[in-house]
Amino acid sequence: MLGKILITGVVILIAYLTIRSGTRRRAGSGTASLPSRQEPPLPTGALRTLAYGMATVLMAGSLLWMYLDYRSAREVVTVRVINASTGSVTTYRARRSDVQGRQFNTLDGRRVTLADVDRMELETGR
Repeated sequence: MLGKILITGVVILIAYLTIRSGTRRRAGSGTASLPSRQEPPLPTGALRTLAYGMATVLMAGSLLWMYLDYRSAREVVTVRVINASTGSVTTYRARRSDVQGRQFNTLDGRRVTLADVDRMELETGR
């Protein structure tokens, strides 16, 4: 999760430095003829407000997504382990993030690994 945030930050930094260096090159090129001045489609203040608004919406969306992912990972689920050959059922409680493939950690700290004949069912507490 932290890696995704760092990669996004690096991409934003590279884009900022690229745009900044391009602006400096154009300002320092010193051409003999003066370029004609064109009016931007939106006033500069509106563009700046739009950019800050978009950045705020993106940050808020990212924070919401991180919170929902965290809350989902911390959710307690009921894990039913069913032995296919005998039909016996064993019930455990674990956090959703602790269930990985055919292994999981229970709330009381036990590490459970399923055999080939075992089947696992997850049930949410909702």
